[in-house]
Amino acid sequence: MSNSLVEVDSRPLKQPGQDVPFLAQVNTPSQRQGQADVASALRIVRLLSVITGLLFTMGPTPPVRAEPSMPMAQPHAANLARMRAESLNGGLTSYRAAGCMYETGARACLVSSTSESFTFRFRGGAPGWEQQKPPKPSLETTVVVSKDGTRILAVPYNGPIR
Repeated sequence: MSNSLVEVDSRPLKQPGQDVPFLAQVNTPSQRQGQADVASALRIVRLLSVITGLLFTMGPTPPVRAEPSMPMAQPHAANLARMRAESLNGGLTSYRAAGCMYETGARACLVSSTSESFTFRFRGGAPGWEQQKPPKPSLETTVVVSKDGTRILAVPYNGPIR
């Protein structure tokens, strides 16, 4: 690293028999880049120190519960069951299945899962029934779908709420 000296005023740097006037150091572009790199590194170290301190003061994180895995065919089976109920009850212009049937895999509406089938039981009614206070479903449907999620095996019940 070399320093370049520059005169601050307009007088020559040194005349015979005179003291050297006040001189200022000027950084070259490579020196300025090096200083910027050091400053950036210091900011990063400070930031990491703050983050580490925050993590230690927050304490351990609570354990996370993993949900049981869902068979790959379950979301397709749920969609198939919901669509069957929609077609049986007049289509989407006059019927909406419960919200649980619109969630991936319809876990809340799944009443049985065997080696042969999925069985879904859910309520439904006119569009907007779930937004009413209190919700007023008018129909209940039970649909059994094949384990691979490709075929409706049975519709044991589709009628008034029991």
